[in-house]
Amino acid sequence: MASTSGKKPAPAKKAAKPAKEGGKAKGKGKKTKGTESYKLYIFKVLKQVHPDTGISSKSMAILNSFIVDQFEKIASAAAQLSRVNKKPTLTSREIQTAVRLVLPGELAKHAVSEGTKAVTKFTSA
Repeated sequence: MASTSGKKPAPAKKAAKPAKEGGKAKGKGKKTKGTESYKLYIFKVLKQVHPDTGISSKSMAILNSFIVDQFEKIASAAAQLSRVNKKPTLTSREIQTAVRLVLPGELAKHAVSEGTKAVTKFTSA
């Protein structure tokens, strides 16, 4: 890799130095963590459904906020179910019941179906 041109060995040497120091102190690398969001996943789903369609940053922020709100509603409903049933562990059953309580009708059925499929795929892998 490094023997193809004169420009490539210099970056390779620079990249090798932080690798040596990485075991002792990682202070020189990324210090700030980005805030968690669903923007990447929203974009991936958009491209699956409509490959030629884009989305503005304001629209993305609104969708991200919506997903965070829905996640919080489902999580709090599942936690409440767990407390009512005096179970210390939040299982897929509580999540599924919370989804059925929070989401309306047909949307709940589709969400439960997709969730079951995801859990099955995860446990089989």
